[in-house]
Amino acid sequence: MRRGKEMGVESKITTKGQTTIPIEVREYLKIGAGDRIGYEFVNGKVVLVPKNRSALDFAGVLFEPDRAPVSVETMNEAIGEAISDRYEHSHDRD
Repeated sequence: MRRGKEMGVESKITTKGQTTIPIEVREYLKIGAGDRIGYEFVNGKVVLVPKNRSALDFAGVLFEPDRAPVSVETMNEAIGEAISDRYEHSHDRD
């Protein structure tokens, strides 16, 4: 593993599609042996999500200082649209 120019840290993928999560990332996510992680696709990036933590642990993670506040109603609409899009997309595969 080595530090990348823009990525922070990087690791190599084996021929079996496996990789070692660098210690800096494990420490940052507070994960260790036996913990589960999820992979989420967010704005063209893949985000590692530790499954051993509560939602409160992620408070402020998506904060962007220049972004205008959004109402709960707007958030609910966006969530509903995303669920609908995901549902429609999942049935496109059938």
